[in-house]
Amino acid sequence: MTHATILVVEDERITAEDIKAGLKFAGYKVPVICSTGEDAVRQAARLEPDLILMDIKLKGEIDGIEAAAEIRKVQDIPVIYLTAYSDEKTVERAKLTEPSGFLVKGQGMLSKPFEESELHAAIEITLYRHQMEKEHDQISAAMLQKTSEAVIATNSTGQIRFINALAENLTGWTKAEALGKDLKEVFLPLKEVIRECSLEEVLASDEHPELISRSGTHVKVEGTITPIKDYKQRVNGLVVAFNAKK
Repeated sequence: MTHATILVVEDERITAEDIKAGLKFAGYKVPVICSTGEDAVRQAARLEPDLILMDIKLKGEIDGIEAAAEIRKVQDIPVIYLTAYSDEKTVERAKLTEPSGFLVKGQGMLSKPFEESELHAAIEITLYRHQMEKEHDQISAAMLQKTSEAVIATNSTGQIRFINALAENLTGWTKAEALGKDLKEVFLPLKEVIRECSLEEVLASDEHPELISRSGTHVKVEGTITPIKDYKQRVNGLVVAFNAKK
């Protein structure tokens, strides 16, 4: 995918230009370089790149991890972090944004920021894997649109990444409005009930909680919650399936 568009987010200008030159020589498109997290969020929304190379330590109010989190709320763009720091606390923060990888920058005036072969391999693997995941998601989405249940799926931090037509009708939220929103904002059983027990317990309750739609309509619902797990059995999200109680 050497014609892919890549957004480079790096506040060290020499390093950024070095990365840009190497990427363009390899056939990638690099329309802009961002030096702040705020600009990265704006440019990601404007350009809709295929991939983002994101330095973790940036100038401005937000760092690369916070910028990636903001972007991932509304856009499905893979992120590879660039960092000279690999301490455990930073890595754990970064992992919450579900990055596609980490590349550690070289240190010193004479060293290149990355081995070009390593950078290009990381990019190609990420782009290929993301394409395969998109195709899988499209197949799954097509199947879930045909189901007789309302379905909402989230990522690991609770942001909605899928909602089918039945769920749109019951919640009053369109797909465009719901994607990136927190599940608790869109799927809203009565607040008095949810305070006392988990969402899973609420849905399984014989009392059938009421869903409050965006228009204020109250509908009794029943359903299930299923965790989405990876091959290591780590929970990467939730699937909420529900129906209006007849």
